[in-house]
Amino acid sequence: MEAEPPLYPVAGAAGPQGDEDRLGVPDGPEAPLDELVGAYPNYNEEEEERRYYRRKRLGVLKNVLAASAGGMLTYGVYLGLLQMQLILHYDETYREVKYGNMGLPDIDSKMLMGINVTPIAALLYTPVLIRFFGTKWMMFLAVGIYALFVSTNYWERYYTLVPSAVALGMAIVPLWASMGNYITRMAQKYYEYSHYKEQDEQGPQQRPPRGSHAPYLLVFQAIFYSFFHLSFACAQLPMIYFLNHYLYDLNHTLFNVQNCGTNSQGILLGFNKTVLRTLPRSRNLIVVESVLMAVAFLAMLLVLGLCGAAYRPTEEIDLRSVGWGNIFQLPFKHVRDFRLRHLVPFFIYSGFEVLFACTGLALGYGVCSVGLERLAYLLVAYSLGASASSALGLLGLWLPRPVPLVAGAGLHLLLTLSLFFWAPKPRTLQHIWILYTVAVLWGVGSALNKTGISTLLGILYEDKERQDFIFTIYHWWQAVAIFTVYLGSSLPMKAKLTVLLVTLVASAASYLWMEQKLRRGVVPRQPRIPRPQHKVRGYRYLEEDNSDESEAEGERGGCGGGGRGDCAEEEAPPAWPRPGPEPAVLYRRPCPYEQAQGGDGPEEQ
Repeated sequence: MEAEPPLYPVAGAAGPQGDEDRLGVPDGPEAPLDELVGAYPNYNEEEEERRYYRRKRLGVLKNVLAASAGGMLTYGVYLGLLQMQLILHYDETYREVKYGNMGLPDIDSKMLMGINVTPIAALLYTPVLIRFFGTKWMMFLAVGIYALFVSTNYWERYYTLVPSAVALGMAIVPLWASMGNYITRMAQKYYEYSHYKEQDEQGPQQRPPRGSHAPYLLVFQAIFYSFFHLSFACAQLPMIYFLNHYLYDLNHTLFNVQNCGTNSQGILLGFNKTVLRTLPRSRNLIVVESVLMAVAFLAMLLVLGLCGAAYRPTEEIDLRSVGWGNIFQLPFKHVRDFRLRHLVPFFIYSGFEVLFACTGLALGYGVCSVGLERLAYLLVAYSLGASASSALGLLGLWLPRPVPLVAGAGLHLLLTLSLFFWAPKPRTLQHIWILYTVAVLWGVGSALNKTGISTLLGILYEDKERQDFIFTIYHWWQAVAIFTVYLGSSLPMKAKLTVLLVTLVASAASYLWMEQKLRRGVVPRQPRIPRPQHKVRGYRYLEEDNSDESEAEGERGGCGGGGRGDCAEEEAPPAWPRPGPEPAVLYRRPCPYEQAQGGDGPEEQ
């Protein structure tokens, strides 16, 4: 009786065809070593490299879409909840029945103060927080604080609403500064992954050509602001599907309103104190707030799960290792850059125009004439116009750089001049089509403004060591503008339009002057970014300009790149007698930008 064959072939044993397998390769001890441990015979290194970088590029696109969707949901939930909350709390009957003598108007005023005043201090802590947590985790933390603000509305009391509003105010500038930095970094990474062959030829230490990532930055900023401006439409969903069913019509709410538009004073002077026909049930309010809370939680998950890191781990360490004192000071030192100084009026106008669209245009011209029940549709028209027009930022791929930004400013200039001479009559619907047209056109100008400024900052400041500082300065000035609008909310409409018009003309003129100086070849004066220092001896970093060093140590160390100057002229070493030729009286260290260009350009003229 024959023995049964083993279940598994024994290693090295002859197969059914002898010492060769079906491919004709010898098996057993005679098998060639290359066949066992060598490369896969059909392996194509170039094709695998192409597939690898294609996956990397798809990952960058996923990051951009996730960050954009997360920002849209976060801001939409915040605006929608705040709008619904303020309308409910404005109604006299709702306050008396639901909260009695709790002082809800006083709580609302302190809450708005916390949201608008707290960001004024953001320039002091935003760069430190972004460097400490990292860009992605700063975004996640800030979105979580927005979700915290939503959750406190389940129990509306002074000790819940006001502290959460202060925390929200602290998170506004870090959130949008890290978002702007994140989108810019994604454009740079997409360029690296698309031109990996050129990167290999140039070497890892060689920087890509200046402006090489600009086309991708234009596309990514257009995507981001398309999503961002949709947040204004998303914010109106609670109003459209819930609160509008409880509102009085315009004949009741506007009964005592006498002047609208350019003749109005403050915000809705004479507006009726009761705007709700019936009070919404508490259970329905809890359902709406739970939906908003779920959307805020979804935004947190999008940022946490789908957004990748903006920097490599070693880059994150380098960004933190320049010293926390330097990180704190660098936003202030960037004021010496004439490009930022010229763009500050545009930063301020960027905050003015968004607040004017939501308060001046929507309330002073819209609600004042066509009623509160049509507020949501006006803001939806503004949102859709701005979202669709964000794609116009792509015109920068073919047109000169100033064209989209100046075109948006010119459109807003024409609309502002038109609003100066228009005072719609209260309780009149014949001109509602004009309101919708103005809202859409204002959205077009807003889209060109936002995409143009963010793209311009990403192009002018390519160094990844500076981008968080630059976007912090941009959004801090926006917060200052919003705070100014909050302080001047009781001004006449003509005064608001005058301030808007003057700021717009000044910002456009200042920006064109900056472009003219750049065309003349004026070199901006940027502060030097200190080198990362990783080694620690005792309690001190081994910095080359150590504040604790003695004079002898300073003599031995020299100036070697870590000195005190910030791209400026410095005094020569002490002139005591030394052997050798006499040193020069003045010498100059080039800026990082000049070092990258390989030259010593002149100082700002």
